[in-house]
Amino acid sequence: MQPEGAETRLAWTTPLPALIAAAGGGVVLAVGAVLIADAPGKILLGLAAVTLLGLAALGLRQRPRLSVIPGESPLLVLRTLTGVTEYTRDQILRARVVGYRRLGRKSPMLEIDVDHLGSERLLIFGRWDLGTNPEDVYDTLRTQLRLRGESAH
Repeated sequence: MQPEGAETRLAWTTPLPALIAAAGGGVVLAVGAVLIADAPGKILLGLAAVTLLGLAALGLRQRPRLSVIPGESPLLVLRTLTGVTEYTRDQILRARVVGYRRLGRKSPMLEIDVDHLGSERLLIFGRWDLGTNPEDVYDTLRTQLRLRGESAH
């Protein structure tokens, strides 16, 4: 139960089990790189381990990736490697869902155009970033932030 006047924060992020699995895979590959005898194998396994561990660290650092603080003047909050950035409704120029072809199939991506310090910035989020279907997040953003947008599947 929330105290009176407290606002609920809506948040989307990479699921913690996926990040734990990536980190675990990175550790297994790192151990394999140490135990393997040939140099090319060590290099390949080492690079794969660093990639998975880096992906897990990146995901943990950016939790939650995208959130909304609802209210009379709702805020869109973006967490990146460099910190947290907040955007007001007036700074959001457009939001839409776009289908990108990846690995032979169409994947929905949430695109948000924002005015960032006087210049336009495009933010793109996929299922990995949000932990859910980008179309569901788009619908919630439209409702919470009272956005005009489009869905271009």
